This record gives sequence, structure tokens and C-alpha cells, in this order.
Amino acid sequence: MSLRAQSVVLALVLGLMASPVLAKDMVIHAGTMIDGVSKAPRSNVSIIIRDDRIVDVQAGFVTPDGAEIIDLSHSTVLPGLIDCHVHITGQFDGGNPVAEAVTETRFDSAVKSTTYARNTLLGGFTSVRDVGADADVVIALKKAIAKGIVEGPRMWVAGPPLGPTGGHGDSENGLDPELSNPVWNQNIVDSPDDARRVVRTLHRKGVDLIKIMPSGGVLSIGDDPKRQLMTDDEIAEVIKTAHNLGMKVAAHAHGEEAINAAVRLGVDSIEHGTYGDAASYKLMKQHGTYLVPTMLIGQVVYDVAKDHPEQLNPSSAKKALETVPQMRKNLHDAYVSGVKIAFGTDQGLSPHGANAGEFKLMVESGMTPMDAIKAATWNAADLIGDTANIGSIQKGRYADIVAVDGNPLDDIAILEKIPFVMKGGVVYKERGNILPR
Repeated sequence: MSLRAQSVVLALVLGLMASPVLAKDMVIHAGTMIDGVSKAPRSNVSIIIRDDRIVDVQAGFVTPDGAEIIDLSHSTVLPGLIDCHVHITGQFDGGNPVAEAVTETRFDSAVKSTTYARNTLLGGFTSVRDVGADADVVIALKKAIAKGIVEGPRMWVAGPPLGPTGGHGDSENGLDPELSNPVWNQNIVDSPDDARRVVRTLHRKGVDLIKIMPSGGVLSIGDDPKRQLMTDDEIAEVIKTAHNLGMKVAAHAHGEEAINAAVRLGVDSIEHGTYGDAASYKLMKQHGTYLVPTMLIGQVVYDVAKDHPEQLNPSSAKKALETVPQMRKNLHDAYVSGVKIAFGTDQGLSPHGANAGEFKLMVESGMTPMDAIKAATWNAADLIGDTANIGSIQKGRYADIVAVDGNPLDDIAILEKIPFVMKGGVVYKERGNILPR
């Protein structure tokens, strides 16, 4: 018998010996369903799931032979929620941020991030976009979640945010200039040539998108959130290079000048957008640019600055007290102007898993509850670029589903306590209980 023939026989024998893989069929009986795309909820709906995908959505409560029934007939069922602005490898714990910058390593971040990811998933967020972290750490976390080694949300990651020397993304701000860390300078962009090189390097590492810092920030030391700190040619080269590589670009921008420059040059989303004005909103609508308002971090930073300014970097408390009240006005004005809104919290200052606190702040700023939910479902998936898989309860999408007791359209704060979480057809939380693995 030839070697080829032997290989064929062996393959056939192994195939016969292998246990057949049976599809797992489930049906969710949803009393009320908000599917992420429709203008109004539907009542008494069956969501039919095979393995990790939704295969059909039918009116009424159906019970196919052999399918496991999940009874959510007294609940409101929604798509798994999506947070488009997290920093999942870190979390503020009230310690000294300057001391932590020079005493904690990327290995500390890697270990802690596994808990932060799990808490995020259990909070009802089945997908996130991480827009600022050590690339090696966050890419490893993303891979571990995808392989089922770590429990957490689906992840789209940017790695470290790109910005100029002395800007919001410069980790050396405020420190002894003789201190150094090889990681700190990997994201510094002081020219178009730097921009091309850094974007290409991050793409090679495996990031999904790029984050830039064209304006100053609030929690960094010494820079001004109202000023544009990256030049137009640096911003343009980042965007051109990223888009050529099939990646989107998110821009941290507080000041009107930086917002407008980034939008004109083709950025895909403005993060924060605090001092945007009518001209900014007009530009964003023309270019189809999303606003990710990050109200939750604003409220948390404001409260810390008011009650415990010693817990913030020098200069940050003053900037927070000036900047944060404007954030709510900005969201209101952008929303009524027709700017597209995607949900994002900037989570990492308050505990991961409490992301849904953003909803109440969005509604208080003038958004309808349904539009706030859409911002965390269809809109968020659209910004990420994956509406074919996430962000709605429709045939063919991942079975990423959450449920709450009560109606979030009457009380949006209900979403802050989610008792049922499913990701990819796997139930992680049921009746408020975390299921063992």
C-alpha cells in the first residue's frame, strides 16, 4: 500500500473513531424584546439559538423538539451591550497614580485584567473596544478570551494611544526626567514619519484600531484639554496609514480645534468631544463621525476632584472641575443636532462591570432611553465595524443576549443590575447568579 493510501485509510479510521459533534439548540422565550434595530419593543418572542448563533427570531413562544428552553417570559431581553471606550487592563483604586506609574509593571496589569474582563462580561457587556493599553498585554488578553481561557467580552483593541511628546498620552509627564521605561516612548508621535512607523508597528502586533490624542486631557499632568497638541499633518498621516491597513481611528479630543481638525481629516470617532460646538456637530454629521461621550468617567472624576483631590495627579482636579460640567451639555447639543452617538464609558477609573451607569447620565443629558440603548447596541457595533455579528438580536448574529427584570424604557437604571448574561450561546449569569465553569 502506498504512503498516500495509508494516509487516506488512517484519516477514515480516525474519523470513524471520533465522537460526533452535536449542535446545541436553545430557545429563549422573551416576554419583551428590544432587538437593537427596531423602533419599538416586541412582545412574546422566541429567539432560536444553535451553538453560538441566533438562527431565527419567531413570534410567539415556540418549543422545537429537543431544544433547551430558557424562560425569560417575564423579562426584557436585549442584545449583549457594547462599550466602545474602555481601558480594561487598569482600574483606579484610590491609590497614588504617580507612585503606581513607577512601581507597577505590565505583568501586574496582565494579571488584574483577567478579573476586570470577567466583571465587564458579568455586567452585561459582551463586547468592548479597548482604546488605551499596553499592546502586548491587551492583545494577549483578547486572544485568551477568544480561546476560552479567560472569561470576558469580545474585544477590539487599540494598544497605546498615539500622541506628541508632552501630550495627553506621554507617560513621562510630571515625572523625574531621569526615569525611563522602554514602553513609555513607543507611542510618541512627533512627525508624520513617526505616525506611519507607529501605526504600522501596532498593526503588525495585532491591534484592531488606532487611538490618537490630538488634544490635551484631564487626568494627565500639565497639558491643556482645550488645546490641539498634534499637528494636522501628524493626525492626517495616522488616519491615512490606519485606513490603508483597514483599521479605524478614534480621537481623544476635548477642545473644539482638535475635534474639528480630526473630523475634517477623516477620524472615525471623537472620544469625549467636551467643547464641541455647532460647527463641530455640522462637520461630524457631514463626515458620519461618531461621538463617544464618556459621561461616566466625567462624573466619577468630578466627584473625586471635589471630595478627594489628593487622589488625582497634580493639576487634574482643577481641570476636572472645569471640564466635566461641559460634557453633559456637549452630549445634549450633539444629540439634538443629529450627531451619531455610540456608548462609551472610559471605564477604568470606576470599577469594571459598572459600565451601565453611563445609561442614566445619557438619558439625563436628553437622550431617549431607546436611543441610549441603541447607542450601546447597533450604533456601537456600527462604529466597531461588525454589525453582521454583534449589536442586535437578528438571524445570523452571535447569541450575545442579556435580560433584565422590568422595562428599561421606563427606568433606564434597571440596566445597572443585569441578572441574565449570555455570550455566544453560553450562559454566564442566570437569575443574578454567576454560573460555575
